[in-house]
Amino acid sequence: MLLGRVIGTVVPAMLVDELSATPLLWIQPLDVAGKPDGDPLVCADGTRMAGPGQVVYWVASREAALTLDPTFVPVDDAIVGLVDEVRLYSKEELT
Repeated sequence: MLLGRVIGTVVPAMLVDELSATPLLWIQPLDVAGKPDGDPLVCADGTRMAGPGQVVYWVASREAALTLDPTFVPVDDAIVGLVDEVRLYSKEELT
């Protein structure tokens, strides 16, 4: 799973029937420190609940196609959950 922040929405000109009820969101991938990491991408919102500025976790490839209903829809990336909090532990806290 990967972290990202919702930075916008996408309104396609054409859409396959299986995705007609699935929002498409513009996501900025994040690194472990919560900073932008790479180019933004479009994710199908399998949760149907993500909003602007929200941190989400997403999957890519075959896993993305399996997350939506019906499965195996033509997507490369899909949001699978919303993130309430991210906490990084220091080495001292882990030992």
